[in-house]
Amino acid sequence: MSGSQHHTSYPRVSRGLPSKALGRIVQIDLYLPAPILPETCPVLLVNDGQDLPKMPISEIVGDLWSEQQIKPILLVAIHAGKERKMEYGTAGEPDYQGRGRDAEQYQNFILEELLPFIHSEFPQTHQGSISLAGFSLGGLCAIDLVWQHPDVFESVGVFSGSFWWRSLAQEDLLYSDAKHRIMHQRVRKGLSRTHQRFFFQCGALDEQQDRNRNGIIDSIDDTLDLIEELTQKGVSRANNIYYLELADGKHDIDTWARAFPFFLRWNYGH
Repeated sequence: MSGSQHHTSYPRVSRGLPSKALGRIVQIDLYLPAPILPETCPVLLVNDGQDLPKMPISEIVGDLWSEQQIKPILLVAIHAGKERKMEYGTAGEPDYQGRGRDAEQYQNFILEELLPFIHSEFPQTHQGSISLAGFSLGGLCAIDLVWQHPDVFESVGVFSGSFWWRSLAQEDLLYSDAKHRIMHQRVRKGLSRTHQRFFFQCGALDEQQDRNRNGIIDSIDDTLDLIEELTQKGVSRANNIYYLELADGKHDIDTWARAFPFFLRWNYGH
């Protein structure tokens, strides 16, 4: 999709959704295939939806759809609030600094308010699959919600996920990767999974930290370790996990924009 060619845009409709769970109005952008949704339409929720126009997500999805590389989907971009670091994270278990305190309320918003709204407004989504995607801390939030609710979510897309999220400071003498990375522990202690699907993207330039001095940056180590935890729970590495590593990938929107079509084709390809 070169910059000079004509793009097909997915129309966008913006709404403000009052949330009792979060005590605020949540801005959402609905990206819809024109002119109407198919009889059965999958839903893709995306955290940090305020950043998607910068990709631009409308053209990314629209081009893939018009070229019949993906099925038509309803993409729901959820704007982060002012308390993003409190609303994103692992529900019910803040990190060692207390971040993610309101993650459970955010999950309640999605499950009890947003999804019922979507199904009410678009009955075609009732029988369609539901997926969630996110970037950085929003990616951690996404996989936590998907992992905790396998009855609701079929798949997740995580871009530069914050899997370092820990219950004890790294500087603490008692800190251990094996014990204190919260998401890894949740997967390890969870029930077996066979039907859910997981997409992960990392960039070799995501960061420079290498706490175990093995020559691999922490974000890649943390992601690969989480993939190993998932396989131990019965998730098929060959069929239900996709790992994309970009050698020149950074922790930024431009990188995630390049990676997003891989996720869309993997999740919604014909």
